[in-house]
Amino acid sequence: MENLHHIPKGSAKSDNGGGLALSDMLLENLFDGVYYVDRDRTITYWNKSAERITGFDRSEVLGSSCSHGILRHINDMGTELCDHGCPLKKTLQDGRTREIEVFLHHKDGHRVPVAVRAAPVFDDQGGVVGAVEVFNDISRRKNVLKELQQLRQEVYLDELTQIGNRKFANLTLDARMVEQKEHKVNFGVVFCDIDHFKRVNDTYGHDIGDRVLSMVARSLEGSLREMDVACRWGGEEFLLIIPNTDLEGLGTIAERARMFVERSWFDLEEQRINVTISMGGAVLGAGETMDFLIRRADENMYASKQGGRNRVTLS
Repeated sequence: MENLHHIPKGSAKSDNGGGLALSDMLLENLFDGVYYVDRDRTITYWNKSAERITGFDRSEVLGSSCSHGILRHINDMGTELCDHGCPLKKTLQDGRTREIEVFLHHKDGHRVPVAVRAAPVFDDQGGVVGAVEVFNDISRRKNVLKELQQLRQEVYLDELTQIGNRKFANLTLDARMVEQKEHKVNFGVVFCDIDHFKRVNDTYGHDIGDRVLSMVARSLEGSLREMDVACRWGGEEFLLIIPNTDLEGLGTIAERARMFVERSWFDLEEQRINVTISMGGAVLGAGETMDFLIRRADENMYASKQGGRNRVTLS
């Protein structure tokens, strides 16, 4: 998709009976999300896969600027690319194709990791008149959990958040302990608790509270490496299980997860709903039992609560 010469308008029709033109039909049936912007970065086309991946219907985005709080791409450091480093903006300026992995903002609030390709759209004189972004979801579902889902073993799934439940967490912890004993592969755990979650339920009701739980779960999962696991421990508390790491590595992963949740939100009428999490982590020590590791991480999480919330405490 190096050189494109026409920008489809959201509901373009063919000239022979009102159906979609062939080019539009092809775009509509791509598995990848596709959208076009003009020179002012106004969205002029939004395909079905863009709706599926982002949760935003085309009627909600056509005619809007891509920087007006819709996708709000961030990188893994939390930088808002709409303000600093937007690949589409750069492509509009120099006519060059770019590829990047970013995290877009889903309508439900969580962050979705996507691979993005931005390409220029040229007029017949070779001038840049717009740009197209093609993106696909690269969420790293954990292989073991995916197999369990495929086998319909719902006993290990949290029904609300669709991540592992406490049983799956304990199963994974046992497996990590065996790895540590037999192969000396160390690991760490991080407890995450949503700050002021009772206030969310009391103010907006339990249905909105459930949406917040799902948003946090999916943002946590999206922030992790392929080998890491996020589980719902109970209530508004989550557990991250991070293999093959030391304390510094655990801190890097935990801080990214904290930042992803902080940067997630959904809109309720005219009010933005977002939360933060307090986190406590620990890496398995020599001769340490699982119970002691869990207790240390849990104590560190409460230290984060007492220290002002929305922070990570490790030991």
